[in-house]
Amino acid sequence: MAERVLVVDDDETIRRTLRINLRARGYEVEVVGSGRDALSTLEDAPPDLVVLDLGLPDVDGVEVLRQLRRTSRVPVVVLSARHGSDDKVEALDEGADDYVTKPFGMDELMARVRSALRRGGGDGEALGGIAPVLTEAFAVDFGTLTATRSGDPVHLTPTEWRLLGELARHRGRVVTQADLLRAVWGPAYGRESNYLRVYGNQLRRKLEADPSRPRHIITEPGIGYRLVE
Repeated sequence: MAERVLVVDDDETIRRTLRINLRARGYEVEVVGSGRDALSTLEDAPPDLVVLDLGLPDVDGVEVLRQLRRTSRVPVVVLSARHGSDDKVEALDEGADDYVTKPFGMDELMARVRSALRRGGGDGEALGGIAPVLTEAFAVDFGTLTATRSGDPVHLTPTEWRLLGELARHRGRVVTQADLLRAVWGPAYGRESNYLRVYGNQLRRKLEADPSRPRHIITEPGIGYRLVE
């Protein structure tokens, strides 16, 4: 069965262009032009991936993303004319899997769609062989995809699981930014250090006893990250 993509954009030309290009690559496509229509469609017929514009006419795209993440793990590729670093960080912080700025190259966007779909849904199988992480602050079991801090359950997003899993595979050693990006997001990545900053901070907020003074998820400035038990 063909994977289904929901395109959310208020620009009719972009909706038409993406519909044509996605269908030409074998995807089923539904397009909507507003945030309310997107939320309604997501509830009635959840897709395999969402391409989401932030500049919607009714509900801001970040709010759509925020509401979506309350109930769904579906991969989301943000497509936006907002080029500012703060906008990218906000979208990633709310659970976007990737961020593509307008104007965009169709080949690049399609590559990111493919990468996001490959990542979506395969976390359990990919992470199952990693040994658990046990610290005085938190415990993580990759076999069951469960995490606790001080005994209380913690919800991690698929991207957070992949990042933590890659650090756990190399626990005690520094993993470079480029290696983490390629392992977590795909081979086309390597320079998006802001992705790591956002998700690393999210993991600390969720797992570390004192996120402002982390003892286990450590940044090596300009180099990469290290997981210390």
